[in-house]
Amino acid sequence: MELKNLEPQEIWQHFTALNAVPRASKKEERVIAFMQEFGRSLGLDTRTDKTGNVIILKPATPGMQDRKTVILQSHLDMVHQKNSDTVFDFEHDGIKMYVDGDWVKAEGTTLGADNGIGVAAIMGLLAAKDIAHPALEAMFTIDEETGMTGAKHLDPVNFTGKILLNLDTEEDDELTIGCAGGIDTNTILTLQTEVSPAGYIALEVKISGLTGGHSGMDIHKGRANANKLITRLIKAVSLQFPLQLSVLDGGSLRNAIPREASGTFILPASSLAQALDFIEAYALKLKTEYQAIETSLQIVASQTISPEQVFSLRDTNQILNALYAVPNGVFRMSPDIDGLVEASSNLARVILKDGEFITKSLQRSSVESTKDDVSAAVRAAFESIGAVVSQSGDYPGWKPDADSDILRLMTNLYEQNFGKAPKVEACHAGLECGILGGHFPEMDMISFGPTIRGAHSPDERVQISSVQKFWSYLQNVLKEIPKQTK
Repeated sequence: MELKNLEPQEIWQHFTALNAVPRASKKEERVIAFMQEFGRSLGLDTRTDKTGNVIILKPATPGMQDRKTVILQSHLDMVHQKNSDTVFDFEHDGIKMYVDGDWVKAEGTTLGADNGIGVAAIMGLLAAKDIAHPALEAMFTIDEETGMTGAKHLDPVNFTGKILLNLDTEEDDELTIGCAGGIDTNTILTLQTEVSPAGYIALEVKISGLTGGHSGMDIHKGRANANKLITRLIKAVSLQFPLQLSVLDGGSLRNAIPREASGTFILPASSLAQALDFIEAYALKLKTEYQAIETSLQIVASQTISPEQVFSLRDTNQILNALYAVPNGVFRMSPDIDGLVEASSNLARVILKDGEFITKSLQRSSVESTKDDVSAAVRAAFESIGAVVSQSGDYPGWKPDADSDILRLMTNLYEQNFGKAPKVEACHAGLECGILGGHFPEMDMISFGPTIRGAHSPDERVQISSVQKFWSYLQNVLKEIPKQTK
């Protein structure tokens, strides 16, 4: 079945059109132009602020003019990730999608359901002629995935609404009323390399097949981080044989749990057979450890061409020790909200080559003091070996308001529509609501959406039946928006 024939067609047709447009974070020129043309084609007031956020305004339908204006918000950019064996050009190709039972998936890449389904739902409402709604102010932000600069530099002058519906949550039975803030920690260390000594051979180790996922929403699920796993393996080898690193290359995007990593090192030629046996045994140990979670984990070691330059034994040990020591995964669980990760860190990117050692990581927390603590721990691990550490992209969390009017309305509607109460949650992901609350201190905000799995990874998929449920619920919410107070 083609996506355009799925129900609700109002969403899938717009999602298909959107997914034909490359829209990586910080490269949103084409999708901005796409949204501008969309709004103008409907004859709606369409604006773009200096940052690149697109705003489309639609008047209320007849009989709804006295209701409160609603801001509908989603972000235009998507995470660009693909499997290493997938041939795909994110700069020019549209996402290749297919239907698998009750799910829509992509062929070896991220799908863009995060947050493309939210964008498509808003497009459906803007284009609709038979859906009752109050005055709508569509807020399409840019660069959510790599810094939230769209939300940070939003011009609030374009908005009058006092209710904001963020359509960027990934469980259809949840209403989200709070989220974590975050900060990026990037490091660089320049080192002298030396000529590979005679009598040494090179081994390359590759780790692949990990599940990966969203570094906020999936961080508590015990999934392996390829950067940490390859560090652990090579460190174990270094305790048995004198080895010197040449290359490390792992991970990709700051907000994705790394799925693949590789490393090249040299060791005495006389140790080759023993080293390969040791790596095989250690790989089996790791596979056994993760067998319940990482069912496709692959660890392959093979002899390769010896590099001309390598890092010294001392520098090799320092690099491995820093990577081993740096916090990764859950740092602290919330003592106030059962099951909520309060603080975490994701070692997202590791590059070692040509005399430079570079890392990129993202720390998250719903509490500013523990965000400071976990980011300081990451800083300390790399400063201990002399690396230059820079921290940027700091954004606040969103403090939950359990007495929210829109929460009360939507909870009651959910119970009426689906016969049970929704889960009311704070999440460990970074939503734009925390930043938007700074622009609009009196805004009543909530986040919800359809069920999406595997966001930020090529396993990303969105549930068709859940999109149908979400679309129906969204329309019912808009019909019940209360009247404006005089």
